[in-house]
Parts: sequence; structure tokens; C-alpha cells
Amino acid sequence: MSTDATASPPPADNTASTVVAAGDSASPLMPVQGRSARSSIDRSLGVILVDSGVITIEDAQRVINLQREQKVPFGEAALQLGLVTQADIRDALSHQYQYSYVSRTSGQQINPELVAAYKPFSHEVDKLRAIRSQLMLRWFDKELGHAMLAVVGADRAEGGSYLVANLAIVFAQMGERTLLIDADMRTPRQHELFKLNNQLGFSSLLAGRADVAQVVSPISYIDNLAVLPAGPTPPNPQELLNRPTLTNLLEWAGLAYDIVLIDTSSLSVGADAMMVAAKAGAALAVARANGTKLRAFQGMIVDLKRSGINVVGSVLNDPPLIDVAS
Repeated sequence: MSTDATASPPPADNTASTVVAAGDSASPLMPVQGRSARSSIDRSLGVILVDSGVITIEDAQRVINLQREQKVPFGEAALQLGLVTQADIRDALSHQYQYSYVSRTSGQQINPELVAAYKPFSHEVDKLRAIRSQLMLRWFDKELGHAMLAVVGADRAEGGSYLVANLAIVFAQMGERTLLIDADMRTPRQHELFKLNNQLGFSSLLAGRADVAQVVSPISYIDNLAVLPAGPTPPNPQELLNRPTLTNLLEWAGLAYDIVLIDTSSLSVGADAMMVAAKAGAALAVARANGTKLRAFQGMIVDLKRSGINVVGSVLNDPPLIDVAS
């Protein structure tokens, strides 16, 4: 399949407006006591807002009175009374629809590059979801054994780690059991982005110094997402990648997860990425506008295809959108 360039959001501070409807069913508020164990999908919007401390039970009763009087959804009535904000409504709806992200009331501190985790309704993340949709159409199919994808760049500073981290989040938000593997054993970043201990990781597994239970970390604030950090920097990354343990690891990951995304080192520092992509079976090429040299990118695409690796598409970081490969 030919590669199509698709713009992904830049990792720099890039804000976008958010527009979400504040709707909810007009069901009355149910008692809070004894409901904490029930799933969020069973709870009304009012209960979620009370449970999270945004409004009081007395406030909720005022909302219900206005809701019944005007025959409007609970969220709309709460907004009219000035008791909540659009952000509060979005937070509550995310719980109701089991769409995990970091709300403003959570107190959770995350890396600002993980935009999909804390700005899921932004223009940037809309682009990430568009890329996710293309990947679901072009590659991912568990029944066909298409569960793994390596993200590959020709040079450093192309935003590959940023891209793969946020793609992992949006896949997990869709309900897919997602594993993000940091296979960059030269300049790893995923442990920094997700604030994970990197004493053991991918390199430790390949060297037989750890097992998956010790190194795979579920991400508490994003349901369905786990990350395998790179681990200590070894002196012999290519030799480790040639060991049978890599095949064993990827076979396990493909069975245990619906989506396996793999961050790799740039091809400018060695053949590591090519080796990982060959084992994964497919690659997503990444480039940066006004940064990636066209000749280097085209050479990478040729090398990937020559090695029998399915290049399912390409992503251009930092718009404007242009074609970078045929």
C-alpha cells in the first residue's frame, strides 16, 4: 500500500478551542449513599457530579427542580444555574461513557506532551483519532494477526515518541487493550512521558534479566493502557534484538493485547528500528515538516519495503499537510 501523509499535532504548546454539547437524560438524581461501587455507566450525571465534589446534594436538588420546570437535560440546567462549567460536564460524561482521561479535578500531574490524556476534545487529538481510524482500516485486525505496529523515523527529533504515546492513549480510550513498548534502547523517552521507573524494561527482558510481570506498567489514569519502558541502555542493542526473546515477547504481546505500538530509535543511529519493524510486521513512518530531509525519508521507505516490511502509512508532524512519500 502506498503511504499517505497525515498531519499529527505538534508537541509544542498548541492550544485549541473545545466545543462539546452538555446533554444528559432527564432522570432524577438518585441517592449517593451506597452507589459508589456501581459502575459509572449506571449513574446519572448528577450523581457523578455529586460524587466528584463538584456540586452538593442541595445543589443537585436545585438543578432537578429547574430541570423539571423547563424540561431540559440535567447538565443544561446545572449550567443555567452557574453551578458547573462545560469542563465539569465533560468530566462527568467521560465517567458515564467510560472514556478515561485526566480531568481538571483529578489532581493527576502528567507530562504536557500527552495531549490525548488531558485535552481529548482538542483539535490536536481529533487529528490523532483520524490517524487511529486510518490505522484501523489499513492494518489492525486481530483475526489476521495484525496487532503490532512499529513507529519509525529517519532521524531524531521527528516526534515519533510523542506520536506513538498519544496514539496508544487514543487506542486505549476506544476500549482496545493497548500495550506501548519502548524499543528505543539508545535514547528512550516513554518512561519520561509516563513517569515510570526505568531500572528494568525492554532491554532487561531481551537479556533475560526480568519477566513481563516486573516491567509492564498499567497506566492508572488511562484504562486499557500499559507501557513497557526501554530499561537500562545496553552496550549491544542490535545483538539483543537478534535474540529469540524478542520474538517470544512480541508473540506474547500479540496474544495478550489488542493493539501493540512500538517506539523505535531513529534509523540514523543504527538498524535497530528496521529489525524491530521486521518482527512487528508493519511500520508507520514519521517525519517532521521543515526538519526531515526528503532524501533520508524516501531512503527509509525504500529500505523498509525492500526488507519486506509493510509500510501502512506516514505521518507528518507539524502541519501544513503535504505529501512526503508515494
